[in-house]
Amino acid sequence: MKVRRSRLVVLAATVLTVVAGGLGIATAQAATPACGVAYRVTSQWTGGFGADVVVTNLGDAVTSWAVGWSLAPGQGVTQAWNAAVTVTGTAVTATNVSYNGAVGSGASVNFGFTGSWSGSNPVPSSFSFNGITCAGPPSATPTAQTPTPGPTPCPEPSTPSASPSTSPAPAPIRVWMAGDSTMMNASSCPIGWGSQFASYFTSNVTVQNSAVGGRSIQTWLYEGNVTSTKNSAGECTLSSTAYSARWSAMLDTGSGFKTGDYLIIQFGINDGDSACPRHVGTNRFKDLLGVMATAAKARGVKPIFVTPVAAITCSGSTAVGNRGFVAETTAAAAANGVPVIDLHAKSVALYNTLRLCPNNGDYSTGAVGAFFCNDHTHFEAAGARQIAGLIATALRAQNIPLAAHLK
Repeated sequence: MKVRRSRLVVLAATVLTVVAGGLGIATAQAATPACGVAYRVTSQWTGGFGADVVVTNLGDAVTSWAVGWSLAPGQGVTQAWNAAVTVTGTAVTATNVSYNGAVGSGASVNFGFTGSWSGSNPVPSSFSFNGITCAGPPSATPTAQTPTPGPTPCPEPSTPSASPSTSPAPAPIRVWMAGDSTMMNASSCPIGWGSQFASYFTSNVTVQNSAVGGRSIQTWLYEGNVTSTKNSAGECTLSSTAYSARWSAMLDTGSGFKTGDYLIIQFGINDGDSACPRHVGTNRFKDLLGVMATAAKARGVKPIFVTPVAAITCSGSTAVGNRGFVAETTAAAAANGVPVIDLHAKSVALYNTLRLCPNNGDYSTGAVGAFFCNDHTHFEAAGARQIAGLIATALRAQNIPLAAHLK
């Protein structure tokens, strides 16, 4: 099958839609074998929805891109990430931002958006990429190979003279994660953003998420050995300095950290508890971040500190910050030569962009209900994925080397 230059392949898209009586599944698949877009509705509520778009380039590499489609009556776009979106009438154009314009041959680019709808919320019937139509009637000649259904794109046929690729596969790495319930793995509310993180990376990256709900940095490190008694400095005393099984597993020379891995650390939500065992003072908090960073670096692992993600707290129509230990995380990063991602500030900015304030305090409905569990703190899957996207975006924007492994 011939592939036109600078064109795209469809990733067969399974699209989640909401119908009367429950959730239904619809499939959108382009008929043109060399060009297409995977469009997936990730969440939907009365009057609003979230969508994810994935494009894979099997033509020549491009340095910028624009994806276009048309809105159905009653549909709109309210906010986007990983792309700049403009709407003129019913025509939507999503263009690259500063860090994701280059899409190599065989590489993918991903962006998402939230939108509005009334009446119905159909999947777009066609897309364009840099002015080329990516879905619709087949444009191939009768002699061209007919595309087969399914998620696997048609490969470029090999010829006897073709030489095998000599490019080595990227070395496998693991991204280790330490944190609390806003980061932990779960299949239902609360869903931590760490559970959604792997989807942003290429297949050579494995995410090892060891975040646990309800933990401060000290109870995560010394599980079971933090007493309910404070010392003269106001810190919870330890009955033993033996590390928890989860931290010991990371430090294990056989199955734990390997040179080239990464360690992402996010604490500060439970640490402000006034009572032991969760209580951690600000100096102790910074010291323990340093302990983790030093141990990781000694094993060739690159630590990344993350400030605590914000809950949704409104001051009128504005979302505002509500976490402690933000400055302490930043100070510890500077003291230990570790990059820091200010997720607290980024999450507050996202809530304002999504206009989640004001709200009536009912976190089970509407846009805020699609993002948060019914507690204003923890995330539904759609919210967790957007928070994970903030981290992925920050990796690129801050030139943190882990970004080289993003899709």
